[in-house]
Amino acid sequence: MASGEREKWRSATCDSPAQMGEGKQKGGITYRCLLGQVCSNAVLAVLVAPACCFAAGPLAVAVENASTPTLCAETDNVYLKLTSATVRQFTIEAIHPAYAGTIVADRTAPDFRNCDMSADPVHRAEPRRVTIYETGDLQLIGYTFTSFWRPGTVPVRVGARVETGLHLLQLFTKFRERTEEVLVLYPPDGYWRARPLPPEHLSYSAYGSSFLIGPVETAGRPFVDIRDIAFDPATQSFRLAFVRGGEATLRLDVVDREHIALDVKFDRTVEARPFAGLRSMFVTETNADAARVAWRTAGGKAYETAPIMSFGRADVVELWAGRRLPSRHNTSAPDMIFRSFIGGD
Repeated sequence: MASGEREKWRSATCDSPAQMGEGKQKGGITYRCLLGQVCSNAVLAVLVAPACCFAAGPLAVAVENASTPTLCAETDNVYLKLTSATVRQFTIEAIHPAYAGTIVADRTAPDFRNCDMSADPVHRAEPRRVTIYETGDLQLIGYTFTSFWRPGTVPVRVGARVETGLHLLQLFTKFRERTEEVLVLYPPDGYWRARPLPPEHLSYSAYGSSFLIGPVETAGRPFVDIRDIAFDPATQSFRLAFVRGGEATLRLDVVDREHIALDVKFDRTVEARPFAGLRSMFVTETNADAARVAWRTAGGKAYETAPIMSFGRADVVELWAGRRLPSRHNTSAPDMIFRSFIGGD
């Protein structure tokens, strides 16, 4: 699916996220992230985590900005690459923006002004929707679209059941007798989106930035070439086997009205390529899914901040990408955090 097709799907369905299978979009809190006051020059955060995770000190990873300017609000022009020769585990969080409590009217409609996607690759398919797994508390839905920018050939397994040809996976959980979509994955190109449960005063919240997990490569745009996917409902985990070798597991650690935390583990290090990436959109600071970055270095006594398009490169133990001002594009979409990088043998 072209980038524009992905955006049309997200924007067209986020008005009714409680409906099963529509939209793009348990447990005690293991980590708690409090993003307090976000101002023009600083982002203050307090992270509470088990001491064992940082016994040897946090591991720093390289973050490089490969973003390009655009006037199209439906193009992922933001690209932050995370690389490390030693990382085997880390945490990704999606948290509501600091201004979430001030949102009265959410803006989620697509904006295709200044967009030309006529040259995007197109692989045709027969559209369908399938319920892959369902209980009273959990549901995994698969979709095949009429077209996608890469062929949908990745098999998706849940127990003995195998589905192929899917372009989108949606994970739903139950909250207060309502079904909430909290995580999506596009098997053909490895793009993920995550969001917390909606704030108390909103009936839903939007998806925004995407992230990539695994050996990231580029052919027209960044992607991860996945060989097959297995979902384990008991642990709420996705296992990814990569065409370039190796595997990763993404586990839903906790989701609530403040944030969603995802624990990522690799069976080996990812060498010579980014092990993760952030993809987002920036046109202006008030027309963006991510407009600023903040990062913490090993031993750093304060967060450093920059406009996302001005950021260059840094070695970080924590990275935040989000917005300090409300955006006219996906106003309620979450900020993203990459943290708790851990190495291994």
